[in-house]
Amino acid sequence: MLRHVLHDGLRTSFHKLGHFVANHPVFFASAPVLVSILLGASFSRYRIEENVEYLLAPKHSLAKIEGNLVDSLFPVNRSKHTLYSDLQTPGRYGRVILTSRRGSVLDPHHVSSVLKLHNTITQIQVPMLGFNYTFAHLCLLDESKNCIVDDILRVLEEMRSARASNRSIPLLRYPITRLKDGREAYIGHQLGGVQTGGRDGVRSAQALQLTYYLHPASPLNEVVAADWELVFCRELEDFGEAHPELGLYPFTSSSLQRDFQRTSRVSERPLLFSLAGCLSLAMLCCSMRDCVRTKPWLGLLALVTVSLATLTSAGIFNLTGGKYNSTYLGIPFVMLGHGLFGTFEMLSSWRRTREDQHVKERVAAVFSDCMLPFTASTALHVVTFGIGASPFTNIEAVRLFCRNACISVLFNYLYILTFYGSNLVFAGYLENNYRHSLFCRRVPKPELLQQKPAWYRFLMYTHYNEEATETGPLRAYESHLLLAFMKRYYCDWITNTYVKPFVVLFYLVYVSFALMGYLQVSEGSDLSNVVATETSTIAYTRAQQRYFSSYSPVIGFYIYESIEYWNISVQEDLLQYTGGFERISWFESYLNYLHGLNITTSLSRSNFTEHLRSGFLRQASYMHFSDDIIFAKRPDGEFDVVASRMFLVAKTTENKREEMSILLDTLRKLSLTSRVKFIIFNPSFVYMDRYASSVGAPLKNSCIAAVFLLFFSTFLAADPLVNAWLTVTVISVEFGLVGFMTLWQVELDCVSVLCLIYGVNYAVDSSAPLVSAFALGRESTRTHWVKLALERHGVPALQSYLCYGAALLPLAAVPSNLTRTLFRCLFLTAIITAFHCLAILPVLLTFLPPSKKKRREREEDGEEDREEIECVEMVDSTRVVDQITTV
Repeated sequence: MLRHVLHDGLRTSFHKLGHFVANHPVFFASAPVLVSILLGASFSRYRIEENVEYLLAPKHSLAKIEGNLVDSLFPVNRSKHTLYSDLQTPGRYGRVILTSRRGSVLDPHHVSSVLKLHNTITQIQVPMLGFNYTFAHLCLLDESKNCIVDDILRVLEEMRSARASNRSIPLLRYPITRLKDGREAYIGHQLGGVQTGGRDGVRSAQALQLTYYLHPASPLNEVVAADWELVFCRELEDFGEAHPELGLYPFTSSSLQRDFQRTSRVSERPLLFSLAGCLSLAMLCCSMRDCVRTKPWLGLLALVTVSLATLTSAGIFNLTGGKYNSTYLGIPFVMLGHGLFGTFEMLSSWRRTREDQHVKERVAAVFSDCMLPFTASTALHVVTFGIGASPFTNIEAVRLFCRNACISVLFNYLYILTFYGSNLVFAGYLENNYRHSLFCRRVPKPELLQQKPAWYRFLMYTHYNEEATETGPLRAYESHLLLAFMKRYYCDWITNTYVKPFVVLFYLVYVSFALMGYLQVSEGSDLSNVVATETSTIAYTRAQQRYFSSYSPVIGFYIYESIEYWNISVQEDLLQYTGGFERISWFESYLNYLHGLNITTSLSRSNFTEHLRSGFLRQASYMHFSDDIIFAKRPDGEFDVVASRMFLVAKTTENKREEMSILLDTLRKLSLTSRVKFIIFNPSFVYMDRYASSVGAPLKNSCIAAVFLLFFSTFLAADPLVNAWLTVTVISVEFGLVGFMTLWQVELDCVSVLCLIYGVNYAVDSSAPLVSAFALGRESTRTHWVKLALERHGVPALQSYLCYGAALLPLAAVPSNLTRTLFRCLFLTAIITAFHCLAILPVLLTFLPPSKKKRREREEDGEEDREEIECVEMVDSTRVVDQITTV
């Protein structure tokens, strides 16, 4: 009882709201336009977010805490040349992969070309304030105040010198080789596509990677370093044209940010085609043969309403100091899907109103019929995106998207109520006065129209409804193509007894494929998934995966507490922990040094430290290990090792990122149980750590919030089973969306998760009116009410799917991985939701609850002899009708 009272009270409130809008149409049509123009002027504050790590890396992760601890002991910016990572190297740098189109990069002519390129890069000049800056002014310096360059360049210099003096070429081993000065160096990330010959060392290599690390010490040097990176890319382009035998793939610290934002620029033209296609189809879907009842301008105004809401929300975003990024490309499509359902439902409800009513009454009836489910779906949008915008969301790109989508949907809702509702009033006056919907000219009556030429009769064709009957307006609107198709063909076909088993069978096939994809879901922490395709980042990433995927990034193994290095058991533990890796370890080198001197490794504390400081670190081949050890003086005057680091490299396969995630979890678990207190770190761990849980958490929280909202709003629905059906539909749509998304090679990243959150709302938008109309039906069979629900709400749903699909198709042509993910996820959302709304739900509702029993027993107690007389007086602008209906 309470549920019906609340339901009727809300419908009455929206009826009054419709009257209020119809009484002030000029104000409600002009106010949103004025607000949008005023807020749109704030685009002078347009700014772009340049920090990709801030957007895409989890905000709260153990890797960031470990990175801060590591940076306090061994500054990462000073040791980035040893702590190698692919795309996440901190600071400024320039990097290039060179490949040989024929032969090996170690061939004499290729070696000469590489060294020539190195000389060209070091001589790059950047003019600034009357001074020419070169690499020597910006480079990262070692302890001897020399620029740090890759060890492979020293190897190439030795090879060229040996060939020039007719000496034997030094043996080059892989991945750890020994240099001329006796120092061991890891070159696994500098030499790729290697073929080894056992004891003969490296026989050939297909690729070579050079990195030039910059260390700007002032804001001015930071600007110069940014310019140096641009000149670096131009020099490589010129060098590649002059040396076609080499393939060059440049990459700099700003490449990822630049290519991430490039998606917005390459999407401009396809988005215009998207708008044009959706606009054309919306006008076509609202058109019909009848020149009075056709509403193409309302189809146009539906897109104008969404555009005004977008402009308003963007203006608020600019005024609040927001910065744009490429993930915001999905927000217009969120608003479009939400707005199309609302506007087409209002137009469908308008067709069901009686033409002999006054325009204000018709608009009020539309608001009473449509605004309650539309308000409920808008509330669901706000809740799901609001949960995603909460501080609990660990990825900033997802949180910002959800916050702005929440604001945009709210304004979309308000503008549909005001701007679109007021334009519906204007269109209603044109229709009630029998004026042409395009030319606003009054259409002559049939007897006068027959005297006109054929072309005039064709343009002015309409159906005059002089007799006010309940079926008159519906018959007049049956000339609408989609309505006629739905009523005459589709409703009978989908409810046919012989069609239902095939629909159920098709649904079982759908569930099977969705389950197959669901079991193969993988996370997409690869940053190349969010950049434009035809960019240097993608080219570099492909070359990296092809030639340098055999080994992991260099993992820093940091012992942050003083331990008993001289203890045999501790030594065994350390050697065991690092035994499965390729290692650059001061500790292992020191033990070998002691063995070479026939000194036992089981020394006292003082002897162990003294040999380390006075003997080992003074050797030329081991002097570089001084940066890996921190000594502290004890109160008794002796020195102790308080912290140290080693560098580990793991052997990997093609599934490099998955293996790195497993390795990271394994080593962290080991650090918790080991008596040696250590942490591991690499700059790429900031993106990988807790990525799956950080990406999945907003989706999980939004789905839980949606289910709870549907559960607790049961008392607002006309029937409790409405929310039960909506919950089942959402679960089925999301399950299929995850499965088919995976089968279409879309990984679980921030963009796909945002689409999954929107999929919850899109499914409710589409199915709520259909299920509600079916649940409210009484006194007939299930099949009858399924057909009636499809006639009323299947047409606006079909119109929305067509227009939304037309808007999505141009996205497929955008050369960007981000828009590719966006298109595939949103397109699957529309297809799967349409399948559920137009096929699965109509079939299942014909034989599942709620039932449609006739309720004659309730009317037998004294009501069979009673007559009700309803006198209705309806006034419009052309006539007054007194109609008495006997019930």
